[in-house]
Formats: sequence, C-alpha cells, structure tokens
Amino acid sequence: MSEIVSSQAQDGGPAENAVRPSWRPQLVLASASPRRLALLEQIGLTPDILLPAEIDETPRRGEKPRDYARRVAIDKAETARTLLKASEGKGEAVGNAYIVAADTVVAVGRRILPKAEIAEEAEQCLRLLSGRAHRVYTALAVVSPHGRLRDRVVETRLRFKNLARDEMDGYLASGEWRGKAGGYAIQGLAGSFVVKLVGSYSAVVGLPLYETVSLLMGEGFPVHGHWLNL
Repeated sequence: MSEIVSSQAQDGGPAENAVRPSWRPQLVLASASPRRLALLEQIGLTPDILLPAEIDETPRRGEKPRDYARRVAIDKAETARTLLKASEGKGEAVGNAYIVAADTVVAVGRRILPKAEIAEEAEQCLRLLSGRAHRVYTALAVVSPHGRLRDRVVETRLRFKNLARDEMDGYLASGEWRGKAGGYAIQGLAGSFVVKLVGSYSAVVGLPLYETVSLLMGEGFPVHGHWLNL
C-alpha cells in the first residue's frame, strides 16, 4: 500500500517543524523517483508530500508508446488524489494540494523498452539502441485542488553511438541501468553514448521542467512565489 510521506521527513528533517506559509498550497509528487524529486527541487519546488502511486504499469496489447506513457501518468495522478482524499477522511492534514505525476517511456518504433531490472534486459536494450535513433516519451499529469486534470506528453528524439563491447560491459557492470526505462540513465555514464538529442533533456531524465511549470502555473500554483523562499 502506498504511504504518504513528507519530503522533509524523508530528507531526515523533522516534518512537523517545517513551516509552510498559509498562502502556499501543498505540492504532492506522485513518484518515488529521486530524479524527479531532484528536478523539481532544481526549479525551486520542494514537494510537501511524496506519494508514490502503486498501479499496474503493464502495457496493453497494441498500445502505442505515447498513449501508454500518458495513461500511466494519468493513472498515477488519479490514484494519488484518491489516496489523498482517503487521508483527509482519516483526519490527516494534507490540505488542498496540487499533484504532479509523470511516466517515462523509451521506444524504438512502436516497441516499448522495459525498465531493466536484470542485466540481461539492460544488455538487450543497449544492443537495440546502439547506433540507432530512438524516442523518449515523458507524460506529465497535474491535478489541481479542485480536481481538474491536465496532461501533456513530451517527445524527445535521441541517437546513440555504436557501442563497443567494452562500453556495454562497463556500463552493465556499473549497475546504473537498474530500474531505468530503456536500460540507461542519460544523466549518468550513458550520457556519453548520446550523439544527438532533439527535445527536452529534463524529460529524458524523468520530468519536463518547462511543461511542469506551465501546467502548474496554468492551474494557479505560485511557482515563482517559491523562488522568494518566504
């Protein structure tokens, strides 16, 4: 079962001592990804609550990568909202909150590459991506305190260099691929494999920053107010 966790508490600080100005609505990140948390913090937004949404992420038969990413991101956002509403019923102080959820998919044509959990999966992904172009779809879903859901899918095109055997072996030995869509993390060692990128780098990492700010501001979230560090 998913658990509501204060981001301050996760960082080791006493959540109960964290002071949030009354004008500042709560921000919920429906993800356990440290990369998405770091990207939000990069633009001055520290979530009040981390609420990973446990859903079935199995692709449907014939589902296109773009459609799959969008469906999963929306499911995460809606599941997180349901959990928040249930917590309010139990008297937990979650308040009115904006929810941010995302999902990242690496695809070659219509083929959705897995989130590699074993070395054999990662190696298959690297062999498939070596020397060729692929696409990364990152879907973003934002739910306002009034329940309005807005979403967007960001497509980024990349090309990998031809990977030598020793490069593959070294990357596999690093373990950096574990749990990563397509078996690689562009923000790490695999950044040296990318010959060309057209689109959003932050989306490939896991959260498109421009689109995140645009959707939040469009729903009235005071993004720039957070920059004042009040």
